Amino acid sequence: MQANETTVPMMPCVAVEETAEFFQVLGFRVTYKQTKPYVYLSLEWSGLELHFRKPPKGLDPAEENSGGCLVWVDAVAPYHDAFTRALRAAYGKVPLTGRPRITRFRPGASRFTLIDPSGNQIAFVQRDEPKELEYGGSRQLRGLARVLDNARIYRDFKHDDRAALRIVEVGLRKHGATATDFERALALATLVDLANVIDERAGIKGGSPS
Repeated sequence: MQANETTVPMMPCVAVEETAEFFQVLGFRVTYKQTKPYVYLSLEWSGLELHFRKPPKGLDPAEENSGGCLVWVDAVAPYHDAFTRALRAAYGKVPLTGRPRITRFRPGASRFTLIDPSGNQIAFVQRDEPKELEYGGSRQLRGLARVLDNARIYRDFKHDDRAALRIVEVGLRKHGATATDFERALALATLVDLANVIDERAGIKGGSPS
């Protein structure tokens, strides 16, 4: 048996035109599209194929657990840069809320996620990303550094900014006195960043740590 397999994800699609438009903005090419007698959409970009089919009854895109896939890449930052530039050119801004959208990316991060109109999540992941997540923070770290690592997991992997903010707030109160100046500065910067994003999603400008 020759090892030449190719896996292509098939995800539910509640809006064919909106889905095709979103991915075309990102640079994907539509290779097949139909709505009758059944829904089917296929897209291709840079060796990556995404296929979409009729959604199951009762699917709620707002829950954002419709489907998804992982895209392993050598370096994730160039992909995020290319996609955000394409989105800004098409929409005048980078959609960070609602659907479709792209998650934020910070220097040193190992992944980001595209959320399409149907609530599917396409995660671009750097190949050297650690295979295991240590909720509670890496055991190799101590004090506020471990707290910040735990907040990173909730922010970047679970997309739960509110939980990440609470983790840093509690950790700063508990470990702030014994942390280094750099750790305290990083914690405060993280609080400002998370508060701004949470307020932006709520339609409030000029967020600050609670």
